Amino acid sequence: MAVAEGAALKLAPLRPFCPNSTLLTLTTSSSSRASFRRLSSSSSAVLADSHPSASGSLSLGHLTRPDFPILHQEVNGSKLVYLDNAATSQKPSSVLKAVQKYYEAYNSNVHRGIHFLSAKATDEYELARKKVAEFINAAESRDIVFTRNATEAINLVAYSWGLSNLKPEDEIILTIAEHHSAIVPWQIVSEKTGAILKFVDLDGGEVPDVSKLRGMLSKKTKLVVVHHVSNVLASILPIEDIVQWAHDVQAKVLVDACQSVPHMVVDVKALDADFLVASSHKMCGPTGIGFLYGKSELLTSMPPFLGGGEMIADVFLDHSTYAEPPSRFEAGTPAIGEAIGLGAAIDYLSEIGMQKIHDYEMELANYLYESLQSVPSVRIYGPKPSRNIGRAALCSFNVEGIHPTDIATFLDQQHGVAIRSGHHCAQPLHRYLGISASARASLYFYNTKEDVDNFIQALNDTVVFFNSFK
Repeated sequence: MAVAEGAALKLAPLRPFCPNSTLLTLTTSSSSRASFRRLSSSSSAVLADSHPSASGSLSLGHLTRPDFPILHQEVNGSKLVYLDNAATSQKPSSVLKAVQKYYEAYNSNVHRGIHFLSAKATDEYELARKKVAEFINAAESRDIVFTRNATEAINLVAYSWGLSNLKPEDEIILTIAEHHSAIVPWQIVSEKTGAILKFVDLDGGEVPDVSKLRGMLSKKTKLVVVHHVSNVLASILPIEDIVQWAHDVQAKVLVDACQSVPHMVVDVKALDADFLVASSHKMCGPTGIGFLYGKSELLTSMPPFLGGGEMIADVFLDHSTYAEPPSRFEAGTPAIGEAIGLGAAIDYLSEIGMQKIHDYEMELANYLYESLQSVPSVRIYGPKPSRNIGRAALCSFNVEGIHPTDIATFLDQQHGVAIRSGHHCAQPLHRYLGISASARASLYFYNTKEDVDNFIQALNDTVVFFNSFK
């Protein structure tokens, strides 16, 4: 395949990956690198509803695509194919309108004013909290603490619960597949408290070995930090079992649900997890807000994470008393518009139905995995799907001899296909797998099998292009 007009091929700086890898990077003129244009409304309609499923009816992806304005554009001269949903999801019009309405109609601070705008903003902000609680089946809305993101939610638990409850020789069990945000805070806390971090590696199917995890649990174990769905391996862990095993030794469990809450039914009562975190931006909501779920008795026992306005009961010159949760952990003016947008996103997802979303994504997940296997010299990480083993709708992969960043660059600049490359904030896992980076295609319910087909066609073209230099 010829390089697009105006493009120049150059050798990229050497990056460690694997022996004999081709390290090439495409660069284009500034006008073509960043070029994109909105498709006309008629074109959008054609893109949205022109491909029925095998049954003759429109798939969930085709039915929901018209709700996402950003998807109907061209990038670098090609129709956008967005396959980076594990990093962040796109936002439906209803969410964009909800945020706009807040700023246009009742922008005001919450919990502080008695005037109409403040009362309206407070009602909508607290309604969003109630929507989150109902969405994950929490017992009460006060079990939900709004944070900037899931990373801050984990740090809240680490600094508030961790520093107050951990002591030397206590053990925290994690897996090597955890996101950096679930590892680094506990490394800091372990240095401060003397607690010991223990890591579970993978089994033969490239899934965190839960049998080893169970065997590592003891009376010394005070906390288990574990993801629900891996953002690299696409593996889904049996959280209910892990929680039961941990509780048998009186340990607490913190679940990173960033890759599960947006994609499946998550019921915190059924899971019985002590803490659970998720991010708005991965579930059709705005950036800048996430949430922590915590059991009421735990949140009530925890000291504040940040000090300032809103989180106090009374302030004196020599001491302060603190509000009850969740206000205790929400110092200062919160992300009001973002919370309202998250509430709108939950309305949107709930109207579709999380079970419907999950079922459709499982179909897409298998289609993506099977299609990707057809690419020459590809290596897909994580478990092979089967009747007993399910995968999330993402694939991290490498193609022999081609750096993943070169793959992602070529897909974007020559085909308008957006995927992720790098270590995906999971460097320990990549080191365990013997690689420094991988490419990742991740789907959401507004994706279609045609998106997968376009990605595979573009990937095959990419492989042919780079192999032509060998």
